[in-house]
Amino acid sequence: MTDTATTSKSNKAIFIIGILFFIFGFVTWMNSVLIPYLKLACELNNFEAYLVTTAFYLSYLVMAIPSAWVLKVTGFKNGMAIGLAIMALGALIFIPAAMTRTYALFLLGLFIQGTGLSVLQTASNPYIVILGPVESAARRISIMGICNKVAGAIAPIVLGAIALKDADGLKVRLLTMAPAQKIIELNELASRVIWPYIIIIVVLLALTVFIYFSGLPEIDKTEDDIATNTGSTAKTSVFQFPHLLLGVLALFLYVGVEVMAGDTIISYGSSQGIPLSTAKFFTTFTLIGMTIGYVLGIICIPKYFKQEAALKVSAFFGAIFTVVAVFTTGYTSVFFIAMLGLANSLMWPAIWPMAITGLGKFTKIGASFMIMAISGGAILPLIYGRLADAMSPRLAYWLLVPCYLFILYYAISGHKAGLKKTKINEVLVPVE
Repeated sequence: MTDTATTSKSNKAIFIIGILFFIFGFVTWMNSVLIPYLKLACELNNFEAYLVTTAFYLSYLVMAIPSAWVLKVTGFKNGMAIGLAIMALGALIFIPAAMTRTYALFLLGLFIQGTGLSVLQTASNPYIVILGPVESAARRISIMGICNKVAGAIAPIVLGAIALKDADGLKVRLLTMAPAQKIIELNELASRVIWPYIIIIVVLLALTVFIYFSGLPEIDKTEDDIATNTGSTAKTSVFQFPHLLLGVLALFLYVGVEVMAGDTIISYGSSQGIPLSTAKFFTTFTLIGMTIGYVLGIICIPKYFKQEAALKVSAFFGAIFTVVAVFTTGYTSVFFIAMLGLANSLMWPAIWPMAITGLGKFTKIGASFMIMAISGGAILPLIYGRLADAMSPRLAYWLLVPCYLFILYYAISGHKAGLKKTKINEVLVPVE
């Protein structure tokens, strides 16, 4: 195959994966609106409201390994189509959930959506890493990140305009409303998400058909290249790669802090006395910061600095911004929580290639472990919600600091654990 044909094939694959990352972002970051929306509609406290993120991200922990099995049986392209169909099923459950105002059904729908996403993510993330040279993998993932975060910036605005319309006035009226009228008002509020999710179902099913009939190469066809490019290894278990295991923990913590920065900021702004009519835009600001960071990654990695350096700087500023946010109040504090989007932006693109370097034949199972680490978004926000109820939403952000410090450790030395440099291109390979 000529270089032109190879480039054209790669560009087509990047375009298709980019569409999927857009969908990841849109569906994922709607949670930032669902948290305050369901807190009001279903009369929840902070801890209960953050079960939204738990239900959504817990599916990655439960389904990552089964997702790898699905991909082994169905192949890359068909597996992605199945993942999209599963997401559509999860969105469908939102309709009876909204009609009956049943929080458990909402959580079930979120879990099923996350299950579909786990299949898609298990396939797409390692694929984008091995689509070209590993040293520029962070750049390619940054392109995917822009697709993801642009969608994520749009989603809260769109859903917030529908679900949180006049939410501030409704909160005041509910305080003095008769019980019967209160039920009517809350039922009406719950029903607002029906039409948005019907549209989401249609889009997901259309994408299912598109992916199924696309010319996207199967991931199994590239696995021989993965093993060849990363060198042979006598390792007999994926657990013999300490840099991977530390990377899984780093990604677990990263996803937790990313979700907290994006999904808690609306409720946090409200707790600071900022009206929901204004606070509903705060997640968008966080994701704009992430998008700016991704653009910088595309321009600068690896031309001006390596992905390891990007991770060090990102983790350092994440810790600094958190401390400033905790020691300030109001719009200033909210601003620095939003700035975490910029600090977080290059962590995912950097951690992924650093963690799966040198895995050879264990690349697919290693990628499944990395997908399981996305469950950090299920655990850390829930801990934050409990701390917010026990202390305050502002002080609860102290939870972020040790997370950023571990990520900083991984950037400095953790990603080299169990690896050694070869003299060929100075790349890291497993120590036998």
